[in-house]
Amino acid sequence: MTLFEAIILGIVQGLTEFLPISSTAHLRIVPALAGWNDPGAAFTAIAQLGTLVAVLIYFRKDISIIIQGVIRGIVQGKPLKSTEAKMGWMIAAGTIPIVILGILFKSQIETSLRSLYYISSALIGLGLVLFLAEWKIKNRLTKKLPLKSIEEIGWKEALLTGLAQSVALIPGSSRSGVTITGGLFLNLNRETAARFSFLLSLPSVLAAALLELYKTWGIISASTENITNIIVATLIAGIVGYASIGFLLTYLKKHTTTIFIIYRLIAGTTILYLLATGKLQP
Repeated sequence: MTLFEAIILGIVQGLTEFLPISSTAHLRIVPALAGWNDPGAAFTAIAQLGTLVAVLIYFRKDISIIIQGVIRGIVQGKPLKSTEAKMGWMIAAGTIPIVILGILFKSQIETSLRSLYYISSALIGLGLVLFLAEWKIKNRLTKKLPLKSIEEIGWKEALLTGLAQSVALIPGSSRSGVTITGGLFLNLNRETAARFSFLLSLPSVLAAALLELYKTWGIISASTENITNIIVATLIAGIVGYASIGFLLTYLKKHTTTIFIIYRLIAGTTILYLLATGKLQP
């Protein structure tokens, strides 16, 4: 890709990684609309290093407390003694489903599932599922029933949200989208669902990014241009991603995810129309 393409795709990655609209879908759609080559699943995974760093910086205090709690629990022989230690182990356990399914279906994820037919279907289908989750939360609030905060997340919430995260392996579904949806179905408030979604993503995103970086290093290091492009895309993704995290958490304190649901439905329908009219190739 050119440096210009790298800059644009870095911005796209940063903007869409944390919003529930799917970064993978947009990294596939934007090049298709612009007439560029598909950057591929490997580029997506490596560029996520930038947004991963954004999460690490934004939640540095939370992450530090969790790590300290886990270490302290192991040293004391009571790994689940504190709330922080428990959270660390729950994040680890919630990561297991996406790791297993990611390994089992790696080939399909990187090839056939990147078809724009699958991506548009995922945008629409999981947008409707998010709508149902919002409807459930609205009914709960109408009945004045409480929603759970981050401190009230237990093993059930962690494991089921982790299972929901594995759906994000389908391009177009959105990692934050499916985990926030899962959190809403489990009666987490919107901000908590988003916050836990970001923390839960750390292990799997780091592992996937490092694996793809290792596997494709020969191609990346083949030229200075390749190295420059991936570094630029990753840095921009991190900067834009940091701002995106702040925006979403602030937005969800007072708003629903309706705007993202509408966007997913419009985007998915538009892609299907462009495919049907031959203006886009799947």
